Amino acid sequence: MPDKDIIVFDDIDKYGSETYERTYQFAVSELDRIDLAAIGPVALVATASKGDLVGEYLADGSTTFTGDLTCSRCVEPFPFANSSEFHLRFRPRPAVLAENEVEITPDELDIEFYTERLIPLRDLAAEQVQLSIPMKPLCTESCLGLCPQCGANRNQESCSCQSKAGDERWGALAGIRAELAKKNEQ
Repeated sequence: MPDKDIIVFDDIDKYGSETYERTYQFAVSELDRIDLAAIGPVALVATASKGDLVGEYLADGSTTFTGDLTCSRCVEPFPFANSSEFHLRFRPRPAVLAENEVEITPDELDIEFYTERLIPLRDLAAEQVQLSIPMKPLCTESCLGLCPQCGANRNQESCSCQSKAGDERWGALAGIRAELAKKNEQ
């Protein structure tokens, strides 16, 4: 009987398609995402089967989890829930990939290459969590963020800081436009 924590391609060859249902706990530090403040259990459901090509295997399934993300603008935690589906194709790693760069097409974005004929479900669940976290999480689209001068959360309080119109690093270039205009008038 196959181990339910690992997709073993030899077992799929022997027994046919396998369905896996697992729930994993992850520590925030395990996922190594600065914008992840907390995470609950991650439920994974997957069906693994043979693909159409020699050595190809398919994994179709979904992950569901809740957690808290840190807003990229105001740095406050906010609740996040995700339920997403995945479709992956696993193929043997070609020898050419180890030596040269190969351009992939959009149809090949769901392909993962393997050297060992097994896939740990925990790793698959962690990967799906990583893919579902936004690059720049926002508590709301209208988040005002932090004041760059005093650090006040502008969603919760207003400050008396005056915002500067430009970046002072460009100050050395401020007079060039006026000088060019004078030269053009002559």
